[in-house]
Amino acid sequence: MAVDYSDAASISPSKHEHVECKELDLDVEFGGTREKLERRLLWKLDLRMSMLVLIYILNFIDRNNASAARSRGLATDLHLEGQQFATLLSILYVGYIIMQVPSNMFLNYIGKPSLYLPTCMAIWGRSLTRFFLGFVEAAFFPGAVFLISKWYKRDEIGARLAILYCGNMISNAFGALIASGILANMDGVRGHAAWRWLFYIEGSLTVSVAIIAVFVLPDFPTTTKWLTDDERQTEHGGRGHGFYLAITDWKVWWFAILSIAQVTALSFVFYFPALTATLGYNPTVSLLLIAPPWVYAVIFTFAWARHSDRRQERFFHMNISNLIGILGSLISMCTMNTAARYLSLFFMSHSTFPRPPSKRAVCFSLINAFQQLGNVSGSYVWPLNWGPSYRYSYAIVIAGNVTTIAMTWILRQHLKTLNKKLRE
Repeated sequence: MAVDYSDAASISPSKHEHVECKELDLDVEFGGTREKLERRLLWKLDLRMSMLVLIYILNFIDRNNASAARSRGLATDLHLEGQQFATLLSILYVGYIIMQVPSNMFLNYIGKPSLYLPTCMAIWGRSLTRFFLGFVEAAFFPGAVFLISKWYKRDEIGARLAILYCGNMISNAFGALIASGILANMDGVRGHAAWRWLFYIEGSLTVSVAIIAVFVLPDFPTTTKWLTDDERQTEHGGRGHGFYLAITDWKVWWFAILSIAQVTALSFVFYFPALTATLGYNPTVSLLLIAPPWVYAVIFTFAWARHSDRRQERFFHMNISNLIGILGSLISMCTMNTAARYLSLFFMSHSTFPRPPSKRAVCFSLINAFQQLGNVSGSYVWPLNWGPSYRYSYAIVIAGNVTTIAMTWILRQHLKTLNKKLRE
């Protein structure tokens, strides 16, 4: 009930009366149900949002299957020479860069991620060319992060983004296991090469999951129909920032350039099968060796992100991961010893610690679109004639990590100055 303070002022107590004022506890006043409602909603929401992790796993499996197929005849059958395979990888990011900002703006307008994201997923599962694959894949990751930011509180978002990002690393691990089984056993089945079956099977799986996702994913808090009235009132989502606010903030552009350097440093992810192939084993074993470093990376990343959330600190957590990645690159540059180079792959996987977005919708999609330029350039960092040592490639990775550390330090110092002015 609202209080009319003009009336309340006229009934002040006399000087002989003692009035004890207590702060009103709304949870007690209304039966202590709000906390229970929030827990119930959070549990229900986490179950539905887990579908995003599965979609992200399939997203990266579909995106990276060309690297696995390369070792079993794709380049030979398609007569790819020189830098043509690198161009095959990088062409995806043309559409990916172009469509991310419009896609997130459209998603914010229609307010139906449960329909929009699975539709794009079904299209990329049936896409026949990598060029058009980029246009539809552009909808997922920025859209997923925007959806999460609409539902969760600030102190809840970090752990959820870490879990989502773990889908990337899980796909690197288990995508290689799936690929090794298909490529080893399906060559010549019904007259098709094994690498073609890899695309057929993984694409069909993607379309099947997309159909299920329509019925599982939530929409935005204001458009989701399965919320009860009480649950809808416990929702803490906010509105996204506008396009103008995003493009006029220099920190957004600074972070975008920083992200290009970081993604270039992570270019080894797409060439992991080529790196394990330098260990000297047959193609099937080389694919199987991909899994352990990424399983380890999933465990490390989740624990490291949770620790970062508890400490409310990003800079040191992010850059300690980069420094460990630099150590891995240095080991690979300095030796061809099999055990040492395999150990270096574990260290390099450290540098995939997730970077939480600072803004929503347009801002995040803008940063994510620009950082794909790092994927375009990174596609050309690992040419075959630089192998098997790939010393020049590792030097570029180190340069990217050093640039990232330097730029994040400058940004951190600026933010500390702003916080100091706010306290004054």
